[in-house]
Amino acid sequence: MVFKPSENAGAAAGGSAGPSPEGVGPATPVAVKILVAGGFGVGKTTLVGSVSEIRPLQTEELLTDRGVGVDDTEGVEQKTTTTVAMDFGRITIRDGLVLYLFGTPGQDRFWFMWDELSFGALGAVVLADTRRLSDCFPAVDYFENRGLPFVIAVNRFDDGYDYMPDEIREALDLSEGTPVVMCDVRERTSGKDVLTALVKYLLTVHEGATRADAPAL
Repeated sequence: MVFKPSENAGAAAGGSAGPSPEGVGPATPVAVKILVAGGFGVGKTTLVGSVSEIRPLQTEELLTDRGVGVDDTEGVEQKTTTTVAMDFGRITIRDGLVLYLFGTPGQDRFWFMWDELSFGALGAVVLADTRRLSDCFPAVDYFENRGLPFVIAVNRFDDGYDYMPDEIREALDLSEGTPVVMCDVRERTSGKDVLTALVKYLLTVHEGATRADAPAL
């Protein structure tokens, strides 16, 4: 499965996926690759699983004593498994637009896989846990450095701090246009709202880039 931004970006931003000749059938849906990133135990696997319209691919393994002193489990002591490669799911946002979701592993020791997973991605969701907000800094830095548009999705835990979006934006030093969405990744509707916010943001970014590239009159 290959995703090429140069081929998909225009259609994903509201353009056509290509004409459908009479009698041939509908145009091929546009496939958009989206990353789901964030710190350890923030809910990436849960988000992909809750919104996916297919049975999600998960690569979770049990945490063992070998991770003691290596994986930081403070605040998520009840977590017993971890993603060791990626999560994968699919959701149709609207007719002709399908998002393929790739959840990244959260621990530092698996970050070497991010470059491979991010190849061909058009955008990302960075999940944040207000109990461990600093855990999403590496993902924010990673996508900012690569110019990949992203939204911050604050996963609301029962024992988490109830911050306002503007407070999250200031704490993470985000640019003004970066969306911050509050969510509960266990709920499909809430997860879909996050992805819809990302698609709308990608539209805005694409339209801004198109205007910037337009020749002056």
